[in-house]
Amino acid sequence: MTRRCAWQFRPSHRITGARRHKKGILTLSTMNILFITSTRIGDSVLSSGLLDHLIAEHPGARVTIACGVPAAPLFRSTPGVEKIIALEKRPFAGHWVALWLRTVSTAWDLVVDLRASVLTWTLRTKQRRVFRSAGGDTHRVRQLADLLVLDSPAAPRIHLGDEERARARELVPDGGPVLGVGPTANWVGKQWPGERFAEVISRLTGPGGVLDGARVAVFGAESERQMAEQVLTAVPPDRLINLIGKIDILTAGACLERCALFVGNDSGLMHLAGAVGSPVVGVFGPSREALYAPWGTTGVAVRGPCSYDEMAAAPGFDLAGRDNYMGDLDPGPVVEAAEVLLHKSGRRQSAAATEGGP
Repeated sequence: MTRRCAWQFRPSHRITGARRHKKGILTLSTMNILFITSTRIGDSVLSSGLLDHLIAEHPGARVTIACGVPAAPLFRSTPGVEKIIALEKRPFAGHWVALWLRTVSTAWDLVVDLRASVLTWTLRTKQRRVFRSAGGDTHRVRQLADLLVLDSPAAPRIHLGDEERARARELVPDGGPVLGVGPTANWVGKQWPGERFAEVISRLTGPGGVLDGARVAVFGAESERQMAEQVLTAVPPDRLINLIGKIDILTAGACLERCALFVGNDSGLMHLAGAVGSPVVGVFGPSREALYAPWGTTGVAVRGPCSYDEMAAAPGFDLAGRDNYMGDLDPGPVVEAAEVLLHKSGRRQSAAATEGGP
């Protein structure tokens, strides 16, 4: 009978390291796990469930995360993470060389590489799992689950620390419900017009709205302030919580946790909101909701009548261009989706009541 090594990969089973004790007794040792994830915030958030699964399956493992600089703070409060290596892009793939120099001396038990880098194949490791997108219309979270042959997808989850939650309570004080809004995007083609966000806010938080009188928290980076200006000026000052450029991404997660609902463009903020338990309405245009819709039963993607494939087939379609592809979506379907989701989730309570879970 063929014997299997203790560290051999088995679906849904732990991968364990083993070393021989000086008296000859074979004992389990602490595992070394290297988890290489994305530069982008959204993709890093979507991979967080896979990381959570590995940490739960291997208690006490020493976990090192390698990711882009923008995404690095996301994992600051994740239990079991020993080291975070932030990769700052350098010419001639110099960032990969820098990562190799920091990881080559470690005897790894498992390397999970979601970037499909050459580096992974140069490291000493008992097991390696390298992700390559399957394409098609399978959601990214399901594709990641297939990498470890999981029975069910690992839902994205971002851990928040006491420091982030304390700061969020200062920025989003206790009181009535809060509507979170993410009116910015990493490129103009995915940015829904500000006046339509303003109309959604008015219909949801105005008299008779499902969040009548709610405060409005507007999220975005300092570099995105101009994109958000139309929304900022549309919200009554006494109900506006302007968070543009004021917080890092993990503190943003703690603020999003205190929101009754988040409405935003397809972005890292959208995925982050879902990963901290907030109901999410994601506004889509030139990106595939089949791949990147808000994950789970408390998230929904809304688009106009034009599908992604129809947009991509149109003459002059250019993901790197300056054209906006969100003009076919009216505020009505977004408002309706928000109302349904709020009734379904029951999250129309105060900011204090939403902290710590859905």
